Amino acid sequence: MKVGKVTHYYDNLGVAIVELKATLKVGDKVKFEGHGADFEQNVDSLQIEHKQVEKASAGKVVGLKTAQKVKEGTEVEKV
Repeated sequence: MKVGKVTHYYDNLGVAIVELKATLKVGDKVKFEGHGADFEQNVDSLQIEHKQVEKASAGKVVGLKTAQKVKEGTEVEKV
């Protein structure tokens, strides 16, 4: 199930900015796909405007620490 798309990536922090199309919460397993990325990871932390949150709903923009580099346009799916 698609949950969002990467709109920006902070290389120095290893954090992807993801615009959500569905609810995402800490503990979910996600897959990054496209633009050279193809890996799965658990969501260990989510931030909205630099504040830690446990859950974010569709329409929100979140910061998500990633295990590997991702690029703008990379799709994010729940697995």
